Amino acid sequence: MSEAPASAQLIEAFANTVDVELGTDELATPGALSAWLADRSLLDRERRIGAEDHALCLRLRTGIREELGVNVGDTADAALLAGADEALRELPVLITVRGACRDGGVLSPAADLTPVRKALAGLAIAWSELVVTGEAVRLKRCAEHACAWVFWDVSKNRSRRWCSMRVCGNRAKARRHSAKQAAVAADRQP
Repeated sequence: MSEAPASAQLIEAFANTVDVELGTDELATPGALSAWLADRSLLDRERRIGAEDHALCLRLRTGIREELGVNVGDTADAALLAGADEALRELPVLITVRGACRDGGVLSPAADLTPVRKALAGLAIAWSELVVTGEAVRLKRCAEHACAWVFWDVSKNRSRRWCSMRVCGNRAKARRHSAKQAAVAADRQP
């Protein structure tokens, strides 16, 4: 089982701040977002987040979750993706030469961003790293719509669909079996 890189772990945690099954949102308020970013060393603990930056963050998260939930044959909600792209434009990231060969860090938040926007740009950098390396395809949203948990696909052929085969995969298979049985029973009716 291969461990997800740090950028994938951050984006996975960010996307999973929404729990569809429980109907909860860890980032429901600016204060909650501030605490979440501080817990990940992206923002100083005493820093306050305004409504505009909070909304920007939620647009980014919604678009990332939408992109991660697109399965073969599905179409993503273009408005949600556009909202995330718009959020990313407000979080400019710079490519640097200095230290890139020694430190491996070539992306950094634009210097003129506020501390809160720099923290959010840290999420943009993590997403960019996954996209550029092609690893974003390994982050997926569970195909069980009642779950929608984001997970790191460790399967060899990158074909995993559910966060847990025992729970979500079983639910989907049980529904298919029941539908098949109902169809067979309906065909037997005169």
